[in-house]
Amino acid sequence: MLVDMYSKKVFNMAYQFSGSYQEAEDLTQDIFFKLYHQLAKYDFEKNFTAWLLTLVKNYLIDMYRRTKWEKRQRDDFDKHLHAVSGTDNPESDLQEGENKKILWQGLNQLSSDIRMAIVLKEIQGKKYEEVAEILGLPVGTVKSRINRGRLQLAKILHDKRGKIHGL
Repeated sequence: MLVDMYSKKVFNMAYQFSGSYQEAEDLTQDIFFKLYHQLAKYDFEKNFTAWLLTLVKNYLIDMYRRTKWEKRQRDDFDKHLHAVSGTDNPESDLQEGENKKILWQGLNQLSSDIRMAIVLKEIQGKKYEEVAEILGLPVGTVKSRINRGRLQLAKILHDKRGKIHGL
């Protein structure tokens, strides 16, 4: 029942963190295996979704630190978004794909703590309070990380675009 209810959220977080469809599937399975073993530690007075997403976040960060994997290109992500957008303009699709590639490369340059806050707030559309609960941080710290991340990302994107255009 928990897999049915939460697999999409867990998979999305794993995919956004790993950048690989196959790796996200593997991570999702590992996370649910870990969840099964951690259920006894759950405090029933707390929000289960927030607890689960915190478990997911911690697992992903631990995996990142343990393996120090490099982010791969988000080809599957781009293909999925292209299929969903359904535009028939190849030039527009190419430019949109290039913009997404640059954005994801920029996100991958952020620290994992800042990247996770940005992904939760800006990509998943969570409220500051939800992000704070998931990350186990005060709202002010989350706002600070997101603001810092936005500034760092803006600089990274500006520098990348300058290199692309020969500036």
